[in-house]
Amino acid sequence: MRWVATIALLAAALDAQEADRLQAAYTRLQQGDTQTAIRECKAVLAADPRSAPAHMLLGQAYLARGDIAMIAEAKAELQQALDLDPGLTWARFYLARIYLDQGAYEKAKEQLERGLRDRPNLPHFLSLLGEADRKLGNPAASLELNGRALALDASLTPAHYYMALADLDLHRDDAAQSELEGAVRSPYVTPEMYVALADIYVRKRRFAEAEDLCRKAIALDPARPEAHLTQARLYNAQHASDKALEALRLVLPEGKPFPASAFYAGLQADICLEQGVAYQAKSMAARAIDAYTRALEFDPNRGEAHRALAELYLKQGDATRAAEHATAAEKLGVTIDPKLRSRIFSGR
Repeated sequence: MRWVATIALLAAALDAQEADRLQAAYTRLQQGDTQTAIRECKAVLAADPRSAPAHMLLGQAYLARGDIAMIAEAKAELQQALDLDPGLTWARFYLARIYLDQGAYEKAKEQLERGLRDRPNLPHFLSLLGEADRKLGNPAASLELNGRALALDASLTPAHYYMALADLDLHRDDAAQSELEGAVRSPYVTPEMYVALADIYVRKRRFAEAEDLCRKAIALDPARPEAHLTQARLYNAQHASDKALEALRLVLPEGKPFPASAFYAGLQADICLEQGVAYQAKSMAARAIDAYTRALEFDPNRGEAHRALAELYLKQGDATRAAEHATAAEKLGVTIDPKLRSRIFSGR
C-alpha cells in the first residue's frame, strides 16, 4: 500500500523550472506513468544533484513501479533525500515502508517515530508505526495506534487492514473479519486486503467467497504472490491438489528475481508447505517429504511441517525420524493427534 505525498509536502524547489518539473513528475506519478515521472526527476537531478525533493520523488516513482529489482534504488534515493534534507517527513514514511517489507522492523519504527517527533499525529505515520509494533510482537500497540489514526482520519483504509492483522495475531478472527469486510468495500482496497479476508473465509470453509476475493486480488495486481498462495490453500482445503500445485507455480514464477529478505523466506516456506500438502494428498510421499523439508530450511519454526513429516516417516516405518519431528512440532506448540502420537512414540 502506498500513499503518494502531495507536491506541497515536498521541500521548496530552488527555482521555478525545478518546481515545474517536480510538479509534472508528481502529476505523472499520480496518473500511474512512472516512466515519465522518473525521467522528469532525473532531469531535475541532472541540473541539481542536491535536490532533496527530486531524490524523494524519484524514490517514490521507483517504488510505484512495483519492480523488486528497483527496491534498492528506491531506498538509496529516499536515504539521499533525507541526507540532504532531514525535514522531508514523507521520505521517512516511504523508507519505513521499505524497511518493513524487508523485515527490518526496528529501523522502520525508528524512522516513523522520528517523523512523528517532527510532525505529531500524522495518521499515516501512526498507522504504519502500529504495524511495525505488531511485527515486533505487540499487536495491542497496533490496535491502539491504528485506533488513534482512524480517530484523526476515518477514511484511512490501511488502518483497518492493520487492525485486522493485529486482531488475527490475538486470535480474534471475527473482529478481523469485520475490519476487512469494511476495508474491501473501500475505493482504496488493495490486493492484500482481499487476500487477508480470503484466508479467513478459507478457514471458515466459505470457499466460493474466498475464491472470488482471490480473483479480485489477482485482477488488481497479477504479480503479487499472496493471492496465488491463498488460492493454493483454498484448493488444498478442497482436496483439489493439481489446481493447488498450478497456483503455487504462479506465486514466485521460475526465473523471476526476488530479494533475500525475511518476507521472501517466509513466502518460500509457505509455498513448500502447500506443495507438501498437495503431494501428501496425492500419496506422493517422497515429494511431500522433500517439500516439507525445504519448508523447514526456509523457516525451522514451521510446526505444521514437522507434524506432517512425523506422520509421513511413521508410514515409511522410520519411527526415529517420526519421533524427532513430532517432538519438534510439540515444542513449537503444534498439537499431534493423540492416536498418531501414541503410534509414533510406541514405535521408538
